[in-house]
Amino acid sequence: MRALRVLLILAVVLGGILVGVDRLAVAYVESEAAGKVRFGTVRPESTDVDIKGFPFLTQITGRRFDEVDVKLTGVQTSAGGQSIRIGELTAELRDVTLDGDYAIDRARTADGTALIGYDDLAAASGHEAKVEYGEGGKLKVTGGVRVLGRMITRTVTSTVTLVNGNTLRVRADSVPGEGMPGLEQLIRSRTDFDRRVEGLPKGMRLTKVEPRPDGLAVMVAGENVALTAP
Repeated sequence: MRALRVLLILAVVLGGILVGVDRLAVAYVESEAAGKVRFGTVRPESTDVDIKGFPFLTQITGRRFDEVDVKLTGVQTSAGGQSIRIGELTAELRDVTLDGDYAIDRARTADGTALIGYDDLAAASGHEAKVEYGEGGKLKVTGGVRVLGRMITRTVTSTVTLVNGNTLRVRADSVPGEGMPGLEQLIRSRTDFDRRVEGLPKGMRLTKVEPRPDGLAVMVAGENVALTAP
């Protein structure tokens, strides 16, 4: 009976050691992977990698992870030739394979969300406009034009849509007028814009756009997504 008790204690101790080694190994690889993961040509200020599943050592021996979560913060990319900052981009990667150096190489599928602050969206518009969150899934866009020496400013309710799987389109639902010919088009020249989002990995596409109080959420998805530098 004493021998059985000793064996049980040893099993518990060894099990704890193995779990500890497994968790140390995953922490090390996550830290290394954060510096090597490349999400297209975007340039993040920081990258966090969270490798799911247990045991980790079995997964890395097979050069494959079932699930990896990646969070990029302070992402710089471009939209329609204009630089645009994405505050945070999170992605859930599935069926992730490793290259010969055990670095994350490719994901069979990827789903994520890019959150663009409204000040950053306004800066990317190329206009001197102010963009804010509006009720009911809309945007509020404020723009002004000078007519005959007088500055005319309008705040419009705008709808943002996704075009061709890669372009954000912002259009005013209507423009309040004063009976002045051509005023609507002048205001729209400051409030309406299209911006094609560039720099995502090959195989990734925009799938949905949704205004939220904390920013414009752009959902992305892809298949066979490369995650290392070419």
